[in-house]
Amino acid sequence: MKLFMIRHGTTAGNLEKRYVGRTDEGLTEQAVSDLKEEALKLREISGNVAAIITSPMKRCLETAEILFPEKLYEHVPRIQKAGLSECDFGTFEYKNYLELSGDAEYQHFIDTLGREGFPGGETTEAFKARTVEAFQEVWKEISSQAEQGADRTLVFVVHGGTIMAVMEAFSEEKKSYYDWQIGNGEGVLGKMDASDGQIRNARIIKAK
Repeated sequence: MKLFMIRHGTTAGNLEKRYVGRTDEGLTEQAVSDLKEEALKLREISGNVAAIITSPMKRCLETAEILFPEKLYEHVPRIQKAGLSECDFGTFEYKNYLELSGDAEYQHFIDTLGREGFPGGETTEAFKARTVEAFQEVWKEISSQAEQGADRTLVFVVHGGTIMAVMEAFSEEKKSYYDWQIGNGEGVLGKMDASDGQIRNARIIKAK
């Protein structure tokens, strides 16, 4: 089965380089326009969609509806999975480096390369573990219910960090977490092998 993981469109917080985790903001008008231009291409890449999986955050739901509108995919299951939500950035939530400059906790975070996690939030490792567990739960559920086949595609419309965590954990091509960073509206396409749970032949799909 194919796997297509798409990062949600751009939000105002993304443009301002903010830590956007729990903040439930929607897409910018420009992002909506850009996604509409890319929608046909991404639908063609997706092909025969078996299920559309999102986090429950507004930015993902809006992106999924623009790219895969219910009127065109009315018989395709849609699953919202809270465990696929972005990292909890704690006290850094919706702040950027300019606003955090001079903050002692932020400086400690930088000095320790984030190893101790976000103050009041998650560590990177806890976020990865939570995301990987949620992905495995969805994969197990879909595998037991959906019609299998090489031409079927699981579409995930989620967050950048979510994609990075999943690809680091399951890609046959061993790359680090940060090597899987992609931009808003971009995706990673690969093949999920049910025999060993690995993602093979992964390639990044760039926005225009």
